[in-house]
Amino acid sequence: MKLSAQYTALKTITIKEFLRFIRIWIQTVVPPAITVALYFIIFGELIGSQIGDIDGISYIDYIVPGLILMSVISNAYSNCVSSFFSAKFHRSVEEMMISPLPNYVIVAGYVSGGMLRGIVVGIVVTIVSLFFTKISFHSYSVTLAVFILTSILFALGGFINAVYAKTFDDISIIPTFILTPLTYLGGIFYSINMLPEFWQNASLANPILYMINAFRYGLLGVTDIDLTTAFIIIILFITGLFIFAVRLLDKGTGIKP
Repeated sequence: MKLSAQYTALKTITIKEFLRFIRIWIQTVVPPAITVALYFIIFGELIGSQIGDIDGISYIDYIVPGLILMSVISNAYSNCVSSFFSAKFHRSVEEMMISPLPNYVIVAGYVSGGMLRGIVVGIVVTIVSLFFTKISFHSYSVTLAVFILTSILFALGGFINAVYAKTFDDISIIPTFILTPLTYLGGIFYSINMLPEFWQNASLANPILYMINAFRYGLLGVTDIDLTTAFIIIILFITGLFIFAVRLLDKGTGIKP
């Protein structure tokens, strides 16, 4: 299949995925903004005023990067998992599988849609945060890079979840029992330096910790994790998950009877 045809197919899938979630923006974009606003009111204004500064930064400013990235993570993941599973459920994905379209283009298309939803929601949440605090960018390049790479990573995670899922209930197991705990324990509301040594070391096994800290560095210039290490881990996860997702489609996992 020619590169021009592959590009057209990729663009078509991406546009379809974008229109899919933007048509119902009241359900996909507004709820995360309301949720984050409540976090700011409860944790930032009420509880945060009692906590004080962390690393010389006010508590409400300190949690801003984590809350933004939490929205990016959950929405990039949920968009991809729900979209691809729906395609499996309605058997429309089989039409793509029997076409000359390479599987890596199919994966890239769905992941691009998830990435776009993560980015759109992230931007909306960032705008909401401006009503509660002032955002200053320490490094635009780091902020943008982490923003995009994180959305790609969790869109890939959602895609893989959808491949294995057999029922609609299966697409909620990973977000509920794995993704949500890892996100809340990833340093959104605290610095790992505040933890006992054992839990500091245990936290290093959480990949989300590296993303949140890299994003916090991009916005505030502070981090608990080496920035280079964070980017290496993020890129390795993206590469590994992309290869794994393509291999799953090559084998017909979760699609072939």
